Amino acid sequence: MKFTISKESLQQALNQVQHVVSTRTTLAILSNVLLRARDGVLELTTTDLDVGVTCTVPCEVTEDGATTLPARRLATIIRELPAAEIDISVDEKNYASIRSGPSFFKVVGLTSEEFPALPRFDEAREFSLPQAVMRDCLRKTSYAISTDETRYVLNGILFSFKNNALTMVATDGRRLAMVEQEVEFPQSQEIDIIVPTKAVNELARLCGDTGEVIIRVTGSQVGFDLGDSLLISKLIDGNYPNYRQVIPGEAKERIVLERETFQRAIGRVSLLASDKSNSVKFQFTEGQVEIIASSPDIGEARETIAINYKGKDITIAFNPEFTMAPLRNLSADEITLHLIDEISPGVIRTGTNFLYVLMPMRVNS
Repeated sequence: MKFTISKESLQQALNQVQHVVSTRTTLAILSNVLLRARDGVLELTTTDLDVGVTCTVPCEVTEDGATTLPARRLATIIRELPAAEIDISVDEKNYASIRSGPSFFKVVGLTSEEFPALPRFDEAREFSLPQAVMRDCLRKTSYAISTDETRYVLNGILFSFKNNALTMVATDGRRLAMVEQEVEFPQSQEIDIIVPTKAVNELARLCGDTGEVIIRVTGSQVGFDLGDSLLISKLIDGNYPNYRQVIPGEAKERIVLERETFQRAIGRVSLLASDKSNSVKFQFTEGQVEIIASSPDIGEARETIAINYKGKDITIAFNPEFTMAPLRNLSADEITLHLIDEISPGVIRTGTNFLYVLMPMRVNS
């Protein structure tokens, strides 16, 4: 195998695929990136057997072929090379010679035949939406994924394709983020799948500002085709809990808040929230909200924000980090906080397609 490629192209491609590579692998081949040069392109593939990523970049191929090289080491070498153009040739023993300006490296690889083949999606259900929309939906939900491995069905995002809409849901049992997006597909294609956290993070990284993402689903696998790159992942096997049940009914109070002002105030006040209770109180009275953190052993912080509120007085406490998480990941200037009373979950909404349910904490008077 022999090809010439620009340093920038190869570096970008390696950046896209190297996150999947497992550092703690018993199979040496899984630490490697599969390189396949043919038809004027270089195809790079990595996998940890759960998630796989393929990326293609243009290059000048003198001799077709394939090999696998240590992914992290190769990425480090390419990053440090002095010249803008790189020549790579691989002999039959999978020794790769890398030349760039005055630099020369010889790297020992492994045969491409040992590299696990990624699954095919011949008889798959297919859905399509803009990459920018997908990235936005992931951003609005992924922070609420559970990290508790004993509740493995919550260790990912539910993608529910129903009634010409994609509903994406993440929850850890104490909060829930949900976003809905119109997508056209025949009723026969309706399906619920749970995409694991690692694939969610990779997909968020791969999605660009333009172009479509085509989602293909088979029994136990999902593929996200982004044109120049392809992400394939095993699905989480299990039934996602009924998330509609935890969305509270009609709110008594709807409070419009400036997202950034609210977020920054919570951030400041939470500096004095105790690690033990880790809660911040919100006192809504006419025309204002007072945000309070206090603990006998640390001290007290208060901040008042003027708001347009004429409802009854409500004092409710939330985990400050959980309250700020959606505010950081939304782009709207204003959010609406829906409250029923001091003990019912609060709901943050923006636009018509996003909501965030947050369980209150016990208020110490």
